[in-house]
Amino acid sequence: MQKNKLIKFSTEVIILAVLFSLVQYLITTGLLNQYYQINLTSMCINIILAVSLSLINGFTGQLSLGHAGFMAVGAYASVIVTNMWDYPFIAGLLAACAAAGLAGFIIGVPTLRLKGDYLAIATLAFGEIIRVTLQNIDYVNGPAGILGIAKLTTWPWLFGATVLTILVAVNLINSSYGRAIISIREDEIASELMGINTTKYKVLAFVIGAMFAGLAGAMYAHYFYIIKPETFNFLKSFDILVMVVLGGLGSTTGAIIAAISITALTAALQSFPAIRMILYALILIIVMIYRPQGLMGNKELSLKTFGRIWSGRK
Repeated sequence: MQKNKLIKFSTEVIILAVLFSLVQYLITTGLLNQYYQINLTSMCINIILAVSLSLINGFTGQLSLGHAGFMAVGAYASVIVTNMWDYPFIAGLLAACAAAGLAGFIIGVPTLRLKGDYLAIATLAFGEIIRVTLQNIDYVNGPAGILGIAKLTTWPWLFGATVLTILVAVNLINSSYGRAIISIREDEIASELMGINTTKYKVLAFVIGAMFAGLAGAMYAHYFYIIKPETFNFLKSFDILVMVVLGGLGSTTGAIIAAISITALTAALQSFPAIRMILYALILIIVMIYRPQGLMGNKELSLKTFGRIWSGRK
């Protein structure tokens, strides 16, 4: 058993190393032009956002509509630390995670006692409060936002942040904490009767999800040069929610696949921004009618799964 786990771990490390090296080579040699680099960056950022929201909406079963607010907190915190205070990028990333995590804790403790629509309204209000607050702070230029941000987000940083997010999410869900979190989603009353502190675990998932949303915000800010409060409005939260619902509530793999698919669709429809929102709505309607559990449901893809498929074909 231990040997099989070691082989699986080694294989995954090799695959990640090959993927990283291949993309780095394409970027270095110029074979991956600026257009595809931007889309690749957007895919990685959306994967971080979708996986982090999946912890809250998918595995814990709480409906959060303010994820863009945590992304905004992380983006502004990192830019203040790097651009205004002249600290290194790693300090900006840590500040982004800490600030977003703290915001998640502050909003999570009072609101996660709510359920269903009440929680959704509370988190939506939080996202709007953050956006309007940023518009009225002169230190960060209010509605005009911050311009001329140093481009510190590179492929190694982006790849590392994406892999870290996925690893933390997967290991959390497979731990005893994850089993407690999933039990809350399945039946919160039964979990309480079994002695599980449901508020504690909901806040834990909320804070971790918020931290990685802040990390995604920091990556975004230091790649696209400019951030404005309007960038992190309700529609951004809706985009992330679509990825989680489309991929499947309770599937990290589904969130990743949906994030890649939605990003590719958005890039293909850049010339038709109005059609994009119509397609989002149609996709959600079709998924809810024909596959309400999402593309992956609560299933995960792994090397073992591909091995079984290959053996079956043979």
